[in-house]
Amino acid sequence: MKKCILMCVVMAMTLTATAQNTWEEPEKKEEKVAVVKTNPMEKYLKGAVPEVNGKVTFTKTFDAPGKTAFQIYNILGKYLEGVTREPQQINSQLIKADTATYEIDVKLEEWLVFQKTALVLDQTRFFYTIKAQCANGKATLTLSNIRYNYDEERTPIRISAEDWITDRVAVNKKNTKLYRHSGKFRKCTIDRKDYLFEQIEGLLQ
Repeated sequence: MKKCILMCVVMAMTLTATAQNTWEEPEKKEEKVAVVKTNPMEKYLKGAVPEVNGKVTFTKTFDAPGKTAFQIYNILGKYLEGVTREPQQINSQLIKADTATYEIDVKLEEWLVFQKTALVLDQTRFFYTIKAQCANGKATLTLSNIRYNYDEERTPIRISAEDWITDRVAVNKKNTKLYRHSGKFRKCTIDRKDYLFEQIEGLLQ
């Protein structure tokens, strides 16, 4: 009888000790993570098309560490002349290459394609100029004089960038999206500018 009582006491003490030494992970409360929605068209909205003295003008200065004005002039001259010979070019040419001032001017006329499928080809004739001013360690490029000839085979439309791709014409009042018709011109113009500037930035590094 005593043995049974003793065994019961020992078992009770063991269970108590085990219970005291058992740690249970507290329930985790789910933290709500705020999801920030980004607008895929944000880079094309207000401010993306700058105007200087009422004219659409894209300007950017590129650093060219360790390069002289002459070296930069040669790099950009070769690249821009190559641009005039790209497949989409129509009547583009290098119109100025001045070794005294290290200035390069290119006049471009090319096809800017909005949509191309087996059944649809939506494009415009795209005119613009690029001026490069080279100096030791840097170069400033200006893309301007932008205009378009659209729908030439049906109802020809000739329009300037100032009348078609500026904030007041191509972006809605809430600054959330582009208008359907003028918006495609604005978007593709920005994309073309970005491509050219990115290529130049890479060449000068």
